[in-house]
Amino acid sequence: MITLHGFPASNYYNIVKHALLYKALPFQENLIYAGSDALLSINPVGKVPAITTDEGMTLSESSVICDFIEETYPAIPLYPKSATERAIVRQIMKIAELYFELPSRRLIPYVFSGTHAPDAVKEEVRQVLTRGIPALNRLCQFSLWIAGKELTMADIYVHYVNVVVKACASTQLDWDILAEIPGMKEWNDTMSQSDIAQKIEADRLANMPEFMTHVKAQIQAAQSK
Repeated sequence: MITLHGFPASNYYNIVKHALLYKALPFQENLIYAGSDALLSINPVGKVPAITTDEGMTLSESSVICDFIEETYPAIPLYPKSATERAIVRQIMKIAELYFELPSRRLIPYVFSGTHAPDAVKEEVRQVLTRGIPALNRLCQFSLWIAGKELTMADIYVHYVNVVVKACASTQLDWDILAEIPGMKEWNDTMSQSDIAQKIEADRLANMPEFMTHVKAQIQAAQSK
């Protein structure tokens, strides 16, 4: 059985969790926070998520884990058969990560602290997001799903990328970013209505108080050094 290491407040953790649930694979969860000694013993980089397989192999990085899950358990596919279509799915995922999620992530400390990011930081984030919007406009189909008629890993990936975009970039920049991509908001609402997404969201909300306590303890420890 696969063990999924991480915590439900993490959007990258939830990408992998959603893929496992969609494929109806048995797995167990190991609640563990980024940077902890316990996680460092599993993943030397100290990042969430990571998985451990029955054979004792440990993998990290959500896109790597998703590829492994797909190749190892192909019965319920999350990638198209065509190499060209698979490449488009991966391209959507990578652009969403680099030009949507990562710049938005820069604003997380200000969201957590209830403060406003400096104007210079906001402008840098806005510039990167502005590069991602036209790329996603060109690549995303939303007919019905993000890459075409079948749900793919890109749907799962971008849905959880958008959690950070909405919570951080949209609030800090006062900008309805998803509305800049026609069809994105409606598609995102459809994704959020699935039983899997609702279970994951319930788990995320249940974990948030403990996660925020963990974050505050880390901040206090850093300030005391």
